[in-house]
Parts: sequence; C-alpha cells; structure tokens
Amino acid sequence: MNSRVRFTIQLSIEIIILCILLLLSIRYGANKNSNDTVMNAIFNYQSSNLDQQIIRQIRIPRVIGAALIGSALACSGALMQCVTKNPMADSGLLGINSGAALMLTMSFIFFPKLSTQQTTIFSVFGAALASILVFGLSSMKKAQLSPTILVLAGMAISAFFTALSEGLALISQLKQDLAFWHFGGISAVNWNQLIHLGPWVIGGLLVALLLTPNLNLLNLSDDSIQSLGKNINIIRSITLICVVILSGISVALVGAVAFVGLIIPHIAKFLVGADYRQVMPMTLILGANLTLCADLIARTINPPNETPFGIIISLVGVPFFIYLARKDNQRI
Repeated sequence: MNSRVRFTIQLSIEIIILCILLLLSIRYGANKNSNDTVMNAIFNYQSSNLDQQIIRQIRIPRVIGAALIGSALACSGALMQCVTKNPMADSGLLGINSGAALMLTMSFIFFPKLSTQQTTIFSVFGAALASILVFGLSSMKKAQLSPTILVLAGMAISAFFTALSEGLALISQLKQDLAFWHFGGISAVNWNQLIHLGPWVIGGLLVALLLTPNLNLLNLSDDSIQSLGKNINIIRSITLICVVILSGISVALVGAVAFVGLIIPHIAKFLVGADYRQVMPMTLILGANLTLCADLIARTINPPNETPFGIIISLVGVPFFIYLARKDNQRI
C-alpha cells in the first residue's frame, strides 16, 4: 500500500477515535448524562437546566482543554527528540517543565491574586529561562552542540529547579495546595482560559506543522544541513520557541504532566515512519487521544472523587520509559 494512502487511513482512524473520546468525555463523569442532554446542551442550551450547565460550563471546556494540552505536550516531546537526537528526550528531560513549574510556584507565593493568564506568563518565562540556561551550559565549549551534553545539562537544571520549587512550596506552606497540580489536574480549565490561552497553543502547533520539512533535516549532521543552505541555529531557535510556549502554557494549566511527550512521538513513528510531515500530524491527534482517555478514566475510576490524570498517564509512561531504556542499552 502506498505510504501516503496508509498515512491517510491511519490518521482518519485516529480522528474518528478522537471524536468518540470527545463525546464520551462530555457524557461521562461523576454523573452520567444521556445523549439527548448532551445534544441539547450543545445545540439547545437552557441555562436553567443544571445538567446542561455542567456540560456547557465545565465538561466541554475541560474536554477541549485536555485535547489541546495533550497535543501540546506530545508536540513538545517530538520537537525535543528531533532537536536533541535523543529518543528519550522531551521538555521535561531538558528542565523546561521544571523551569515553568518554579516560576509558577513563585507566582503562587509572591503574587497569589494574579489571574491564570498572568501566572501563565510566569510559566512561559520560566520555561524560556530554563531553555536558555540549558543551551548556554551545553554550548560553553565552542563546538558543535552535543546531544549528550545537552541532556546532561537539562537534567542538572531540572534537578536544581525542582529542588527550589519544592523548597519554596514547603517553606510557604503551599505543599498541600500544590500537590494536586504537581500530579496533573485539568479540572480547573474553563472557557476564559481557553479564550485567552487556546490561540497561543493552536499557534504553536501550527508553527510546528510548518516546521516539519526542516525537522527532517535535523536528522543530518550540522555540516550537512549548512551545506544545503539551511541555517541550523534559526531552525533550532524557532523549534525551541515552540517548545517553550507549548510547555509553559501546558504546565500553567494542568501541572507538570510527564511522559506524554515521551510516549506519543514513538507511537506515531511506529505507525507512519520517520517522516515528520506525517509524524507531527499523527503526534498531535495521538496526544489529544491519550490525555482525553486518561482524563476520562481519572473522572470515572472513583466517582465523585477525582484522580489526577497525570498519575494515570504515569502508569503507562513508566513501563514505556523502562522499555526505551532497555532498548537503548541493547544498541550500545
């Protein structure tokens, strides 16, 4: 079968799964609603109906937010794996999520009355600061950027920022308040956040899709890329800006959710191959499917109590990480 036809079929299947998960996520939760109630809430909304209020004001923005954040986290992971040429890289590995979490914790402590939009600025700034520090440390020697040195620098920055964040939260007695956020929770996403932050996430995803031809070039050496007339520094800079925006907003909205950016790009490559023109669209849809599924399980596994959906993802992510580590060692 032609690769383009196979890609179209596989992507169509994942989109159908996405639509099914969207409908299930809107219908099911602490309370189960009928299909008629869901349809009326969408097309014939009555503000006096409590079930329709829950669907319209809580579940729909939450479901849309979960899909966007899933795509953003998966996209960040795919971009980082491409830039670092490391199959186990994502924005968390390079300390970008930890930088965002640190600045977000500081905003909670020193500016507790800030809006979500304002705290998101802190988060994105923290992600940018972490990426600057990581790439600054890894390129102190005037030589070609080494993926190994880059990852080691990221691990050091991540450990440092995480320690600071945990220490500040403990001193300020915010540890308990931040616990649910640290494990990943999407229950607080609302229409106001989607209106202000959604366009930035969508914009970052669109830029990532436009970058796909250049992402294929990053598999080559720096000298080979430059011989083709491409500026490697510009490609990497734009890619990292996308990662900073997507990671910073994701951390601000749902917390430090791990493994989405690690798992999904590998599944996408398994399905469609190594061409980023096909990998990236598949990555975005698969990322949305994973977070929607995890959030649905988190809401229904122990109603009316809610489990942080980051824990659900970690149950899949940890074995997958061990599998990748073993596979990488076997190559060595």
